Amino acid sequence: MACETFRRTPNQTLTERKAEVKKVIYDINSLIAAGKVKPVVDKLTGAIAFQGFDPNLRDGVTDACVYRALMITGSSLTKAKIAQAETMAGRSVNKQALAAGVHSHDGQTFGSH
Repeated sequence: MACETFRRTPNQTLTERKAEVKKVIYDINSLIAAGKVKPVVDKLTGAIAFQGFDPNLRDGVTDACVYRALMITGSSLTKAKIAQAETMAGRSVNKQALAAGVHSHDGQTFGSH
């Protein structure tokens, strides 16, 4: 995944970065299932954000990367909460918006910069 190669720190191996990303995905999966992090889908663009996810725990992993990984390895409860966020927005997550970098820093306003 792009988040495994794009945001590596100096002298960090690919294996180390993959382990970091895997931990972030595991953590957010647990936090969503516990109701501590809330998936939010933008009504206009279809971009997704994870409201309440501590930036210090995120470790440079983008919402797009989190979404892609959760749709592959996430629990059924987490996937159900993402589907619920899509229902609340009245639309599904837009893969083109993810690819274009549309995101949110606060879980409410979406854009790309």
